[in-house]
Amino acid sequence: MSEQARALLVDDRRENLLALEAILQGLPVTPVAVESGEAALKQLLVDDFAVILLDAQMPDMDGFETASHIKRRERTRHIPIIFLTAADRDAQLALRGYAVGAVDYLTKPFDPWVLRAKVSVFVELWEKNRQLRMQSQLVREREDRWRALSGAVHEAVTVLRSGDPDARDRALELLEQAGPTPAHPL
Repeated sequence: MSEQARALLVDDRRENLLALEAILQGLPVTPVAVESGEAALKQLLVDDFAVILLDAQMPDMDGFETASHIKRRERTRHIPIIFLTAADRDAQLALRGYAVGAVDYLTKPFDPWVLRAKVSVFVELWEKNRQLRMQSQLVREREDRWRALSGAVHEAVTVLRSGDPDARDRALELLEQAGPTPAHPL
């Protein structure tokens, strides 16, 4: 089950979203485009994302307010946000972006290859984290299995030591109920 990373693209202008989708084409990431901060917050309730490309200046809820909401949620606070803006190179806007939790702040026009490289880094980190979560789950499952098997062995030994004439059959039954032993222990 190989789930592909997603990138959330947030911009109030459809042509900008199309341009971002074109820039990301060929990367191992599925772009999900929305046209408002509110739509982004709703999408974050449904899907997990490797990175968010967020327009700083949008009507109603701007990118800064959107980012602030994203970073307040436990489920989404870890998602890296890259701000994209057509605003002039005002250092205060960039500082405001970093203050609400952005990992980067790019002004338009930006080099599409630079954006691709940045997104690639976050997609790779997302994939590594996903692999670690899967391995951690596997370790927990194996530990639970070994605990169950150890308990069954302990119980079988106790039954065998009881001196009961049917002890052997009862011990075997306990071990069979515990199920087959894993081929390769940790």
